[in-house]
Amino acid sequence: MTTKEKAPSGNGGEDKAEPKARSGGSEALMLLKDLAVIILIYLLFTTFGWGSYHIPSSSMEPTLEVGDRIFVSKLVYGYNKYSFPFQVVPIEKRIFDGEPKRGDVVVFTLPYRNNTDFIKRVIGLPGDTVQMKGGRLYINGTMVPRTLIREVNYTDYQGTQRRVKEYEETLPGGVKHRIYEQTDKGDMDTTMLYLVPEGTYFMMGDNRDNSMDSRYLTHMGFVKHQYLVGRADITSISFYNCAEGKDIWCPLHIPLGRFFKRIH
Repeated sequence: MTTKEKAPSGNGGEDKAEPKARSGGSEALMLLKDLAVIILIYLLFTTFGWGSYHIPSSSMEPTLEVGDRIFVSKLVYGYNKYSFPFQVVPIEKRIFDGEPKRGDVVVFTLPYRNNTDFIKRVIGLPGDTVQMKGGRLYINGTMVPRTLIREVNYTDYQGTQRRVKEYEETLPGGVKHRIYEQTDKGDMDTTMLYLVPEGTYFMMGDNRDNSMDSRYLTHMGFVKHQYLVGRADITSISFYNCAEGKDIWCPLHIPLGRFFKRIH
């Protein structure tokens, strides 16, 4: 005769962990800790990795459009005080120093312009000569080749009708990029001969008739190496105004064609 064991009453023999009730104060504290960690990670990412910037002007069209958000690699040129928000880390000598290449799209800070951040393309390296003649770019005495891609009609972000020619320009070294030219007879389409001093760079915007850049010596002039922040690598998202009418993919008026694009 066998006997049957009687199952314990209550939870059926299973050991269950009952959740402990949390007070509203502890939940709020946990949330604050999570937010602090997220903020810390974001600050480390944007300070030492890729800074996030937005494009407020049309000086780099068609490469960058007004409303684009971009990631800028800081490590590629190293770090000094201009790499940090509000220059909170007073490092004068650049750490992990790196040189930009001709054709790089670069963010830099100008202390003589109220520490304003600018974005332009590196056209002239130390020791180069740069000159504009009749709308054509000359580097070290040689005219930079360009190829007409198309003519573009659009309404800019200020509501002004624009008609420009879009060219592909090939810089010495082989970097190809797009530029806009409204005319070859603009104010700075014929300039003096610039000799780029050591430790500086000659910067230009891709929207050649709508860019205040190194051609204007009293406005920007040659940009010192120490002022570099980083290289613009990729767009993240964009708030480009699809109503401008350019050939940009904008389903439901969302400029998805500007999302996550490599910057050349």
